[in-house]
Amino acid sequence: MDQAQASDDRELRIRYLSVLERLENAVCRAGRKAGDVALVAVSKLHPAGAVAKVAGMGQTLFGENYVQEALEKRAELAQAGLAGDVRWHMIGHVQSRKAALVAGAFDMIHTLDSVKLADELNRRCLARDVFQNCLVEVNVGGEAQKSGIDPQELPRLAVHVLESCPRLRLQGLMCIPPVYDARAAAQPYFAELRRLRDRLQAETGLALPHLSMGMSGDFEWAVLEGATFVRVGTDIFGPRPAKQS
Repeated sequence: MDQAQASDDRELRIRYLSVLERLENAVCRAGRKAGDVALVAVSKLHPAGAVAKVAGMGQTLFGENYVQEALEKRAELAQAGLAGDVRWHMIGHVQSRKAALVAGAFDMIHTLDSVKLADELNRRCLARDVFQNCLVEVNVGGEAQKSGIDPQELPRLAVHVLESCPRLRLQGLMCIPPVYDARAAAQPYFAELRRLRDRLQAETGLALPHLSMGMSGDFEWAVLEGATFVRVGTDIFGPRPAKQS
């Protein structure tokens, strides 16, 4: 290993441990227990080797945004014998035409956002005789350019999954606030997602234990509002490389 690579590895370790410390402090401030919040290390656009290094530090849960990239990265790690205990979550938008690649391939899909996608995932899961854990992505900021279901449509989608998609296991909700790295300004959106989850629990009887919310710049405030998954990429892996066209 050359000097530059050793320096990069040290920086990666420092960043990862810093995020763990921030998360531990946030959980403590929120009066919650260690283990209440799981860190999803978002490896989007970073190489499989970086995932292997962070996994070697004890991280087991990784999130990917792009379906094809995720599957290729997983195959590379498996071929190198580095998969270990790594588990994968799909945290990016999933087009219904890619449901065949996604269904049953991830521990959790965070971005279920339509009846069409639910039906296609359920159909693919039935064909493979598998079940798929899902979170519904909610567009809490009402932004036209973002994915996620309108909050008013949330009960309809949840009931559809409950009644018509027996292979999907609805586990909770996910959101991305309107402003990236908003820190405390994001907290009202996290609080709104929690209220939507609590209301949906009461209306449907579903347990819905999970709230996926909070990223590098605001996850401490998400923890205060009940996040069970926080999705952190840049503050662990550093700036993302440019996406290859």
